[in-house]
Parts: sequence; C-alpha cells; structure tokens
Amino acid sequence: MPATEAPKTSETVYMKGGGYYSRVNLGMRQVINNSLDLVKAAIDGMDIGGRDRVFGIGDYGSADGGTSHELFRNIIATVRARAPKRPIVVNYNDLPKNDFSALFGMLNEEDDVLGVRSYMRDYDNVYVLASGTSFYRQVFPSESIDFGYSCTALHWLSEKPGSISNHIHAVGAKGNELKAYASQARKDWQTILLHRAAELVPGGKLVFVIFSKDEQGRFLGNTGGVSMFDTSNAIWLKLVDEGVVTKEEYVNVTFPQFYRTTEDFLAPFSDPSSDVNKAGLSLDHIESRVVGCPYADRYRETRDLDSFAPAYVDMYRSWSESTFYNGLSPSRPAEERGRIVDLFYSQYEEEVRRRPDEHSMAHIHHYMLISKAK
Repeated sequence: MPATEAPKTSETVYMKGGGYYSRVNLGMRQVINNSLDLVKAAIDGMDIGGRDRVFGIGDYGSADGGTSHELFRNIIATVRARAPKRPIVVNYNDLPKNDFSALFGMLNEEDDVLGVRSYMRDYDNVYVLASGTSFYRQVFPSESIDFGYSCTALHWLSEKPGSISNHIHAVGAKGNELKAYASQARKDWQTILLHRAAELVPGGKLVFVIFSKDEQGRFLGNTGGVSMFDTSNAIWLKLVDEGVVTKEEYVNVTFPQFYRTTEDFLAPFSDPSSDVNKAGLSLDHIESRVVGCPYADRYRETRDLDSFAPAYVDMYRSWSESTFYNGLSPSRPAEERGRIVDLFYSQYEEEVRRRPDEHSMAHIHHYMLISKAK
C-alpha cells in the first residue's frame, strides 16, 4: 500500500474473537438496553400487521451479537405479537474480520457468550443472515429493511484522513488535522444515511446510538477525572521515549473515529435541498444520554481494585487493540508487536491502579430515531 494512501477502516479495525467483546463490555449492553424506549416507539409507529412479506431487521456494526441479543429478542417479540405469521429476517452486519462464529454459536446455543436464551429457540419463522461488509456501502437489497439499528459503530470513519501528529485520537487534534477528521465525518454521515435510505422500505425506521460529544463537551472516557485518550496518548509517548516504539509508529496510531455533536448530526436533515431529505429521511428524535461505567460504579461500591483494574482495561482493549497493533511497523514480527501491545495495556492498568477513583469509561451517545417517508 502506498504511504500516501489512507487505509480503509475495513482493513484495520477488528475485534478480538471468541465472544470476547460481549463478555467484557457490560457497559455496552446497558447502552443498548437504554435505547429500548426509542426502539419501541419506532416499531409502534410502523404498520406491520396484516402482511405476509418478510419483516427485515438490520443490525449495523453488530460485533458478536451478544450485547444486542436481549434488545433483538424484544424486537422479535413485539413484531410477532402484531404479525403472528409474518416471516422475520434478522440481518447482522459487520466487517469481514468480525467474530461471526461467536454470533452464530450464541444463536444456536453452542457458545454461551452471555448466558442468554437464544430467540431462535422461542420463535418460529425467524431467520438469521450475516453480511461481512462495510456499512459505508449498501449492505442489503433496496427496500428490504423495515427496521434498522446500530449502536456504537457509526463513529468509526470509512478511512483515516491522515495521521495526527500530537495525539492518537481526533479529540486531541488541532488545526488542519482536526479539520480533516471533521470533514471526513461529515461526508461519512451523509454516506451512511443515503445507503440506509436505499435499504429501508417506505415507512421504515432507524434507531442509531452513536458515540458522540455532548452539550457539555463530554465524550467517552472524558466525563470527569482523567481522560482515557489523553492517558493512552501519554503512555504511547512514554514508550517512544523508552525506545520501545518509534516516532513513526506513534504517529501511525490514530483511531479512525470522530465524535460528532448535535449540530453535526442535524446538518443533513436541516437543509431542505440535501440528498438526505430528497431520499425521504427525517429525524424524528435526537438527544444525548450518559450511561455510567459499570466497572467504575462497581468499584466505588466494593473497593475491589484487583477486579476493577483488569476488567476496566479489558473493556477498553476489546475495541482498541487493533489500532495499536496496526500502528506498529509490519517489519516487526507478530510476536514482538503483540508484546508491545501487551506492554501498553499493562501500563494502562498500572495507571488505573495508581488513581482508581479518577478512571471511568462512562458512555456518551446521541440517540436518534429516523424515519423514511411512506
């Protein structure tokens, strides 16, 4: 790959396998379950009874499916109650390297990811499909999705619009580097919406829960106490100073993410002439919500540091590891890169143990309900 060509997110981002993501992400389950009110409002507002065609459900950025399983059980139950004979197809979508084996193991109860009874056992005429492709493309056939859902996925950009010289994340970027990430995020948001508009049936609904920056300027891991990304940046710089990581590798480690604001989300809906409005989409509801860090909350009750520190770091590692690993030079043997990544997370755990009361990965998301015109 030429040095000047930005890598696509699908080439660089992946989660650990074996159901690891769902097992360590207690907070994500809470975030997803916290969207149940919007999901019910979406489905209640749809005409789904008295039809025999398939009711299509799409989960964009599903990971191993464990964190959303309870929510999807609720969706299926709601649809089935109103349309007893209507076939239901649940379409899971994520990148090609996603842990689809854990997803299907859980659904067939061959792998106890969460100890949750599979909805496949309780509902007939329900079918499950998976698509290993980027949601920056049209994933499903046109007008095949009645209800689309995505949680904690759409903050990932389609590609990294360059490196950030002084930080590992856009939250620490400045000047033209920050402008490049903001510009990419604007383009990507429109791309996401237009592809979903094509996939939705007339009258279809979307519920999006997206990592973001709220009205107080808070974002993931930056809600009081130390900042998660600033802490990570400091540790990665320390490894440069110690000669473990090169300066070039430091610069290469940049998360292809951007935390949008309310204004960013509203922009394509506010312009009557925008392609998003022309595609028939309308934003029915938007608000920012905070879901606390379950590990930090538990620590405040138990003061059990030996449980808190490793669990907290495992949660962070479940979705961040590939970014650090891929930033290291491919000329390094895989084992060496693995040792460096292990060293990074062990030093992060030391930071948590040093100041446990200041570490919390509270979740800041914007919750949205979007409709397509009938």
